[in-house]
Amino acid sequence: MRLLSKGILLAVASAAIVAGGPAAAQQKLKWAHVYETSEPYHTQSVWAAEEIKKRTNGKFDIQVFPASSLGKETDINQGLALGTVDMIISGPSFAARSYPRIGIAYYPFIFRDADHLIAYSKSPVFAEMVEGFRQKTGIQITAYTYYGARHTTSNRPFTDCAGMKNLKIRVPDVPAYMATPKACGANPTPIAFAEVYLALQNGTVEAQENPLTTIEAKKFYEVQKAIMLTGHIVDGLTTQIAKRHRSLTRVPRHAIRRRSRRRGFRRPFPGAWYSSVTCTPGAARGAP
Repeated sequence: MRLLSKGILLAVASAAIVAGGPAAAQQKLKWAHVYETSEPYHTQSVWAAEEIKKRTNGKFDIQVFPASSLGKETDINQGLALGTVDMIISGPSFAARSYPRIGIAYYPFIFRDADHLIAYSKSPVFAEMVEGFRQKTGIQITAYTYYGARHTTSNRPFTDCAGMKNLKIRVPDVPAYMATPKACGANPTPIAFAEVYLALQNGTVEAQENPLTTIEAKKFYEVQKAIMLTGHIVDGLTTQIAKRHRSLTRVPRHAIRRRSRRRGFRRPFPGAWYSSVTCTPGAARGAP
């Protein structure tokens, strides 16, 4: 877990180092996400916040707000633009509301696996997307990391597309996540991430889709009877910094790579650990 936290958020920590100095006034920043405190995306953020504070001689004091404590994913994305949040972890589907081209990354069956997604994250195509998003919004994407292959849990098991007909399934409130369920005749229902467990428990919806690690962390297996390894989207998450704090990201890419090598990493966005977890059915404990 320690290796994973260092690798994924290394870009943020390294970038902040060059922005700090012993005489600089301290800046308090808010870093928001919607994931549980037990998940790597939170522990990584806490580690990075501590490293940034230490390596900038206290210039940046970053408080991490997990589990939708500063709002739903839509809210924190809006907060980043409005100035109520300084940093977020969020999917490209929400960035696509401002810059549609970047949304190609969350369409069904775009990526084969984690390595394919990581290759995209290091490609000129993605670099062009990041620059286009920055020019449009002023927001800087500092990292794109593997979230997992999205699988489906349901109280009604199915083995093919036809079996999803009329299935009321929760999806994020973005169009592409509705595509596969709609194509199979299901009834996709947008519900905020923080409200999914209750919606499944009270029968508002009868199914949902997420990576196995999220299914386990959110304990969806407690209110679902079956899991189907659909793998319909290989998903990633972006780390974003608000326009007013872009000095955090002004660091040559070779410096990030050099720090990566010094800490024993061969690439800044490793996916091997998550790949092994999200491709293993047994990782979803309690799911029949």
